[in-house]
Amino acid sequence: MKKVNVAIVGATGAVGTKILEKLLEREFPVESIKLLASKRSAGTEITAGGQTYIVEETVPESFEGVDIAFFSAGGSISEKFAHEAVKRGATVIDNTSAFRMQENIPLVVPEVNASALSGHTGIIANPNCSTIQMVAALQPLREKYGLKRIIVSTYQAVSGAGAEAIDELESQSQQFESRAETEASILPSAAAKKHYPIAFNAIPQIDAFDASGYTLEELKMMNETKKIFGDPQLSVAATCVRLPVVTGHSESVYIELGEEGVSVEELHALLEKAPGVVVQDDPSTQTYPMPLFAEGKDEVFVGRIRKDPNHSAGYHLWIVSDNLLKGAALNSVQIAENLIQ
Repeated sequence: MKKVNVAIVGATGAVGTKILEKLLEREFPVESIKLLASKRSAGTEITAGGQTYIVEETVPESFEGVDIAFFSAGGSISEKFAHEAVKRGATVIDNTSAFRMQENIPLVVPEVNASALSGHTGIIANPNCSTIQMVAALQPLREKYGLKRIIVSTYQAVSGAGAEAIDELESQSQQFESRAETEASILPSAAAKKHYPIAFNAIPQIDAFDASGYTLEELKMMNETKKIFGDPQLSVAATCVRLPVVTGHSESVYIELGEEGVSVEELHALLEKAPGVVVQDDPSTQTYPMPLFAEGKDEVFVGRIRKDPNHSAGYHLWIVSDNLLKGAALNSVQIAENLIQ
């Protein structure tokens, strides 16, 4: 397999460091790896796989000679530098929302729509973390029986809001124990007018509200799912909630299949054969997915599979995955693997 020159933009962030780890762990055919970040982070040393890398400042010239550039430094950075990378011959795999809904840019989860990669023109978008794990689990069911409707409620970890949100959860937990007044400045959204403590709390807002009453996170899930499945008429509704969990997103998903009377056992059998999916579903032994045990694992875990009592084609599932891995870094690396194969 041809070796490639790789750049990681946002290399000092949570997702950037995981991308580097996954490239090395999966023995991606790398000729060279260039770590890029802000001017403030330039000169930082990062050690991985027994090798020390020096972080460089991201400038347009950084992408000279780069074959694949992973971006995970925020939408504004992607908008500023992604086209500069493409101009210099790189293929960009972008982890932000900057390009996801642009018509000519593929939005890819390899287990679902790897064929969309053939139409890329230099930029490939990595979907929202919550969207990735949901569509990966639903794809085998959709492929076999069709899918008419999805209603999802997410229970998302604070790591999805960055390292500062993790720090705030930890400090608030300590303040709560001592009954000190908790301070909040990050969640539900750093740009929001009001902030609420996340420790021992649940915040039913992720990102800003749209005029429709949905948050931007909810709209991402709804719109991205339709694009990935190639079905603009699919009925999708989402409610996204932030929980005091460090890593691992959970989702309660209700679906209506295109066929009636499918047994739970048939759904089990399909999911057990699905790539990247692990079924954990045995009520008799209290076996079901939990974020605590999904952290650090690549797979999407599915459990609590049951029929809806009021709809002959309705089913409920519980889906859990590490939002920094399959929800971000791993999916990006899998896209790159598909590109070079």
